[in-house]
Amino acid sequence: MGESAQTRSGKGQVIVWGAVLAAVLALALAQPQFPGLKAYPAEWTLPVTDWLNAGMDSFVGVFKPAFRALSAIMEYPLDWFSGFLGWLPWSVGLVVAVMIGHRAGRWPLAAFTFCALVYILLMGLWPDTMNSLALVAVSVPLAVALGFALGVWGFHSPRVERFLTPLMDITQTVPAFAYLLPILILFGFGPVVGLIAGIIFAFPPMVKNTIVGLREVPSDIIESGLMSGATKGQLFFLVRCRAGLRQILLGVNQTTMAALNMIIVASIIGGSEDIGWRVLSTLRKAEFGESLVAGIVIALMAMVLDRITYGLATRAPDMAPPRGFAQRHRFALMVLGAAVLAYLAARAFPALHTWPQDWTFDPSGPLNTGIETFVLWAKPLLDSVKNFIIFTLVLPLKIGLVNVVGPFTWGFTATIWHALGYAALVVFGAGYAMSRGRTGLAIAVMAFGLILFFGLTNLTWPGASLLLIWFGYRSGGMRLAQWTTAAMVFMLLTGSYEKAVLSVQLCALAVVVSFMIGTALGILAAESDRFSRILRPINDTLQTMPVFVLLIPVIMIFKIGEFSALLAIILYAVVAPIRYSEYGLRHVPKDVIEAATSMGATRSQLLWRVKVPLAMPNIMLGLNQAIMFGISMLVITALVGTDELGQIIYIGLSKGNFGIGFLAGIAMAVIALLADQFCRAWQRRIDAKLEGAS
Repeated sequence: MGESAQTRSGKGQVIVWGAVLAAVLALALAQPQFPGLKAYPAEWTLPVTDWLNAGMDSFVGVFKPAFRALSAIMEYPLDWFSGFLGWLPWSVGLVVAVMIGHRAGRWPLAAFTFCALVYILLMGLWPDTMNSLALVAVSVPLAVALGFALGVWGFHSPRVERFLTPLMDITQTVPAFAYLLPILILFGFGPVVGLIAGIIFAFPPMVKNTIVGLREVPSDIIESGLMSGATKGQLFFLVRCRAGLRQILLGVNQTTMAALNMIIVASIIGGSEDIGWRVLSTLRKAEFGESLVAGIVIALMAMVLDRITYGLATRAPDMAPPRGFAQRHRFALMVLGAAVLAYLAARAFPALHTWPQDWTFDPSGPLNTGIETFVLWAKPLLDSVKNFIIFTLVLPLKIGLVNVVGPFTWGFTATIWHALGYAALVVFGAGYAMSRGRTGLAIAVMAFGLILFFGLTNLTWPGASLLLIWFGYRSGGMRLAQWTTAAMVFMLLTGSYEKAVLSVQLCALAVVVSFMIGTALGILAAESDRFSRILRPINDTLQTMPVFVLLIPVIMIFKIGEFSALLAIILYAVVAPIRYSEYGLRHVPKDVIEAATSMGATRSQLLWRVKVPLAMPNIMLGLNQAIMFGISMLVITALVGTDELGQIIYIGLSKGNFGIGFLAGIAMAVIALLADQFCRAWQRRIDAKLEGAS
């Protein structure tokens, strides 16, 4: 009886989905007679950009003097750090960094830090690097202080935490370029604008980690503090904060990496002579060798700072009481002593103060020659791969097979018989899935077949709204359907729908590819320790490398265009599925694995029938993060010629139009938050199935 009821439920779902897809199909076929179905009528949109610009003008008129005064104040620490790091001999910086690296990760990290800094010196980029480091040195403490204060507030007040959670999500999903313009208007042109943008982008991880760290302190530690007679302040700072220090320091690590990711963004509007500006200026002039050399510097900075801050965060905290000033500050005194000795040596030997120009090496010329030679040699193969992916994946998803298939692209002219054959193939695939009891797969085959035939841009806005809202209802019930409806209404009324579809098309394809590749690599890494060791440094490099740097090798080989943007998003988003899938598979309960092994399960059965189903919640988290990374990368890939919401943000920034840029940023945040809600709904359904199976 139970199976019969389940079968009837599955058939009912297919019938309803079939009706929805039939309505979407009818609307798509009717759009030639009713042009208003494809493009949302402009007269139905609201003048939101005018309202935003008017509101910003009023706000600036009142508060601009106060913000300009704050900008002048914040210039002092930035100028001081920049001047100090510029004055500091390179030998002192090298000694201090290597000692801190040894403290955080012993000799391997010390050696890596030494090699990274020597590379910077050999390339003659030490002054530019110090200017960038000054920005990080000021923005990170301010972001950490702000994030810690808000985290403590959120820990003490559930109401504040409920307010902070969506605020943090919006702050991290709205592209930094969207709020660069109001910051630029309020604070004026200069490095302070980049500093403020870095703080806004970097403080959310600190908030989240502070709340988690303070909340997860074991109750017995708190009780011990109470029994010792600690006051309320002592209990919080000396007991709870110290016990949660590791998680809090992980927040510092993530905040540092987020601030470092803003180096090139800050250079766009800061105009300072730093390493970010060198990357950006050479990239704009297609000087790929120079851009790659400077980009490697940013990647090395990111990896060194990531490993040092992570190493210091994961060190076992010393809970013993201090035994005097010298014991408490032994390492700091050692570093200070070594720095003084290095400074005295630099005074005696000028080469230890300023790196001699004769010791520098510029490989950009040979790199440019090698890149040009490789591209010319591999051009036929690269063009074939590029065209194949564009004509079989990118364009069909964008404008549909009905508009792509032709003599130039596919080698033949599409006829009605081809369309009927395609429809029969889709129906056969859905029917086969139904016969195997895979209702969800059958629905997916029908939906994907329809989308691939017409393309996302040709589904019509009523059809796309109907399809997405019904999908939201089936995934997360009425609440998610309401959120989806609100998102679609926002996109349509603000005139963001068409560009949002292009963003979704590019990001969805990149995320699917990165999720498939990343999950496959994660499974291999979980099954092979050797492969995991090989993959780990590659993951670390991709994860710590600022997103702008990822564009350099892609543009060098494939030039600008949508294909280059697709590859850049895949490179940036692939790390999350790798890490989450490997973590989930490696942390399947051992007793479950032992039970399956004792029942005679083969290695393949153990993987696909035991480990993968139990690791599915973590795998879905990898998909969630891949979507977030992909959306955040869209505004960066707009630099290489995409035509979606990211490009609108750049247009707003270049024309000084706050309204259109900020509105596009909000639209991207809405897409990210809605995708996050879909992923959470799927994860809840997977968790419910696992609980039911157990």
